[in-house]
Amino acid sequence: MSIRAVVWGENVHEQTNQIVSDLYPTGIHGAIAQTLNAAGGITASTATLQEPDHGLTVDRLAETDVLLWWGHAAHGDVSDEVSQRVVEAVWSGMGFIALHSTHFAKPFKQLMGSACNLTWREAGERERLWVTSRNHPIAAGLPDHFSLEHEEMYGEPFGVPEPLETVFISWFQGGEVFRSGLTYKRGAGNVFYFRPGHETYPTYHDANIQTVLTNAVRWAHNPIARVLGVTDTPNVPVTQALEPISERGPRLHEDGEEGFK
Repeated sequence: MSIRAVVWGENVHEQTNQIVSDLYPTGIHGAIAQTLNAAGGITASTATLQEPDHGLTVDRLAETDVLLWWGHAAHGDVSDEVSQRVVEAVWSGMGFIALHSTHFAKPFKQLMGSACNLTWREAGERERLWVTSRNHPIAAGLPDHFSLEHEEMYGEPFGVPEPLETVFISWFQGGEVFRSGLTYKRGAGNVFYFRPGHETYPTYHDANIQTVLTNAVRWAHNPIARVLGVTDTPNVPVTQALEPISERGPRLHEDGEEGFK
């Protein structure tokens, strides 16, 4: 069956900046979805900040195999409830791909449990991406390195946890380097952070970037059924212990009573 992907975009600069709207007339989310739909084996749709529930209802997330997230100017406008809903979907097995400034998005920061801070400069400088894990599925079909003529600089230190794998490292014309492709496992969900994608540059029209996005969706997809009740903390009564035991001390809760959260 086709991998069901949803591309979420905050859809702000597309509405307010002529350069961005000219580069991405259907929005950044629309451009990425078009790439994924042309790749074969992936069915991609879009969701935006402005929709009810930001387009990410409980039912829609339950039917999403991989969620791609692009945000920049409106992280604070994302509902805490929706953000928590996304995080729990990842814990249950949904793939999550965080793009560019999504390093500051609510769900990504919660999944990382860290500040996710970095240094940056907006000067349209050259970015050279080096493949640091040649046999990784996300790097399939790529050369050892490729360049983007114009990009925003992100520089180390990057305040994220140590990744499972570093797939890409970027060098910038001004001299900085950055870990620009990082993988994580959160619960049953696969998470990939990918740095390029500043909205005033045609990054998502680049063939190598499109290859990374397509590969990342296929990598992040977990075909196993979702884990249910990922936040449940059930009480196991003494009578249901796998081995016979006797109660030996006082307790706060009755059998079946919920614990403190």
